[in-house]
Amino acid sequence: MKKIIIAIDGHSSTGKSTFAKMIASKLGFTFIDSGAMYRAVTLFAIEEGYIDNGDNIDTDRLKAALGRIEITCLNYPDGSSVTFLNDRNVEPDIRGLKVSSLVSPVSALPFVRDYVNILLRYYGTQDNSVVDGRDIGTVVFPDAPLKIFMTADASIRAKRRFDQMESKGEKADYEKIYKNVVERDYIDSHRAVAPLCKADDALVLDNSNMTVEDQLVWVDEIVQKRFGLKLS
Repeated sequence: MKKIIIAIDGHSSTGKSTFAKMIASKLGFTFIDSGAMYRAVTLFAIEEGYIDNGDNIDTDRLKAALGRIEITCLNYPDGSSVTFLNDRNVEPDIRGLKVSSLVSPVSALPFVRDYVNILLRYYGTQDNSVVDGRDIGTVVFPDAPLKIFMTADASIRAKRRFDQMESKGEKADYEKIYKNVVERDYIDSHRAVAPLCKADDALVLDNSNMTVEDQLVWVDEIVQKRFGLKLS
């Protein structure tokens, strides 16, 4: 039987990963975090010196080095996940502002997108899955039976990321975070390869003024109608 794919796209810091994890956990599906994969590649590029202080990317060296990268994402029953880069847990590292500020230009590189898309399509054929990202419903899984496009006001998204960093004891600067959110929106929407856009058949979820519980009620009704499944 063909596996069910729920594709979730949208702007940065809309809570896509949290939302996708919760849906996957409640349905017993596998959660696949495409953003974590792009962040892992970005971290690798930073650590290997393929990005200089001026944020210039040595694309030739990065492309040649992709064969040395192994990315594994482990999902746990409680909905949490951990990302490994060459057998090293890099989950805390890939969520920092440095990686966040560079992941858009790195992920815009066609060869990086091809690399990650191969991983996504492989994992997506193994089990019923919830996959989140920027072009999941438009490029990676265009035939996904359910596509959701998430958005929210940029200031609200910046405040959410600020609160998340502070809750982890990390130093956070709201103005820098807001600027990063706006810049990522522009880069993601204007890149030459697979720009961020809503698939024609995607359902829009603007969660600017919604709680997580509100969002789950919203998607539960949709999943019941479309697949005859109910979030537990």
